[in-house]
Amino acid sequence: MPLPDKSRSSMACPGRPREPGGGGAEIDVAAMSFEELLELQRRVGTKQYRQLVTGTRWEDQSRRAAPARGHGAAEKHRPLEMSSKTRVPFLRQVVPVRKKVARDPRFDDLSGEYNPEVFEKTYRFLNEYRAKEKELVAKHLKKSKPGEEQEKLKHLLHRMDQQEAAQQEQQRQQEQRLALKREQRAQAQQGHRPYFLKKSEQRQLALAEKYKKLKRSQKLESFLSRKRRRNAGKDRRWLPLGKD
Repeated sequence: MPLPDKSRSSMACPGRPREPGGGGAEIDVAAMSFEELLELQRRVGTKQYRQLVTGTRWEDQSRRAAPARGHGAAEKHRPLEMSSKTRVPFLRQVVPVRKKVARDPRFDDLSGEYNPEVFEKTYRFLNEYRAKEKELVAKHLKKSKPGEEQEKLKHLLHRMDQQEAAQQEQQRQQEQRLALKREQRAQAQQGHRPYFLKKSEQRQLALAEKYKKLKRSQKLESFLSRKRRRNAGKDRRWLPLGKD
């Protein structure tokens, strides 16, 4: 049965806001002009104006928005929300990857200190492998024909000879340093104060030993002649150019 008009007019419309402090008078915001809306906002304030336009109270809006922010542990694993104001990088790291750090055992403290004597004793077996490889290269060089392959084998054999000579020189210098240490240790045991050679004196001793070795092998004259030509070429660069 339909209600009478008097009861309809006495019921408050839930969709139409009322002016605060105005005795319950209803305000039809949709029928107001833009100037009237601005005047209403200036008169009642921004907060009350928003309540009049939306038809809800500020406490009700905050109470409705509060449960949406705290859903508990379910919100912990939600997808990451990116801001629209920040430019997304071209290569975005979705899964964190652990960075691999390269470690050089020559300069790392975890590998211990370098001891030439221990290193030589530990890897002495490599000298046998190098000798076998050198013999194999020499056999291939004899059987090869003149060409690019033969030039590569010659270059490889020459490099092996140079490495062997450098290794022998290092061993000789190491033996010389060990002999000097033994001599200093013996002087300290006898009560004498040990004398440590300077680097310049060590170089002079090494050069004297090298000259003795060249003299025994009768290669001293050729070595000195090459050294004179090399020094002459260096000195010639500082001479003034002749006039044309």
